[in-house]
Amino acid sequence: MIQIEKVVKRFGASTVLDGVDLVVQPGEVVAILGASGSGKSTLVRCVNGLEQLDGGRITVDGHDVSDARQLRAARRISATVFQLFNLYPHMTAVQNVALAPVEVLKLPRRQAEQDARALLASVGLAERADAFPAQLSGGQRQRVGICRALAMQPRYLLLDEVTSALDPEMTADVLAILARLAAQGTTMMFVTHEIAFARQIASRIVFLDQGRLLVDLPTAAFFAPDGGLALPRIAQFLSKMTTV
Repeated sequence: MIQIEKVVKRFGASTVLDGVDLVVQPGEVVAILGASGSGKSTLVRCVNGLEQLDGGRITVDGHDVSDARQLRAARRISATVFQLFNLYPHMTAVQNVALAPVEVLKLPRRQAEQDARALLASVGLAERADAFPAQLSGGQRQRVGICRALAMQPRYLLLDEVTSALDPEMTADVLAILARLAAQGTTMMFVTHEIAFARQIASRIVFLDQGRLLVDLPTAAFFAPDGGLALPRIAQFLSKMTTV
């Protein structure tokens, strides 16, 4: 499991995460909602060790991400997809996807590239496998990013606003892939402003407000009039989201 215990993160005098407790069990799909600046993306960055904690503890299957050696082990079983793709521009799509399995998992390059082509084909990019990122649309680049994460065969998939840079049509394509992964039982922890999508695929909704975990509820309860919607802050937030 991913276990987040009383996590605190500060940037200067600003406390971005303030005593956050959260557990993500295998097979769960946990959506993290909240206004901009509430700490959502920072939480994901803390889970994958890109930000150092100022307090508390995070473990991924028992591996403490604050310890460099244990962080390497944690990263072998979790993978992150970022909002701005972060592909290597000098590598083709298939090379981007195959790189980590070769370097980290020590797979033979031929096998890694064969697996990469199969992953790219599964998201409709078989014919674009040898294209460079600059030759791909935003939606296609994000699909490559998802394949790159899946190539590591992770137990946990972390997603940080993966559709924020995409137009509506590209967003729909990427969300359809994530919905399919969720239906297949992939464990996911994802930050999103796509409320309707979160409502469709998440097993739980976590709501952060000013760095604090305000609500952690099953999805149906979060959107119920006598559940999350009974809290003024949740009702206010959802009233401004046109996709509910």
